[in-house]
Amino acid sequence: MRDLTDRQWAVLEPLLPPPKKMGRPRVDDRRTINGILYVLRNGTPCDRMPRRYGSHVTCWRRHAQWSADGTWRRIWQALLGMLDQEERLDWERCSIDGSNVPAKKGAT
Repeated sequence: MRDLTDRQWAVLEPLLPPPKKMGRPRVDDRRTINGILYVLRNGTPCDRMPRRYGSHVTCWRRHAQWSADGTWRRIWQALLGMLDQEERLDWERCSIDGSNVPAKKGAT
């Protein structure tokens, strides 16, 4: 997988929170998302991602911020909605996997 295409970026950009009006201008969102995706795809530690994605600290902070404020969830829901509208999802083949959810004490 490569960096985001113009079409992919056009879908994602409106789903991102707007930059703050005060303070230092925000580093380019597209570049930062490409850095985040690079790390997630490759399992690379943030501090070893290519410099073309900017500061690894910026990517790490932005990922943490967008995780906390629900941005990633909104993106995920919007993309699933788009795929569903285009009938590109087969809901008959979907499942919920609880194998990563710990059981309460004493439960099997």
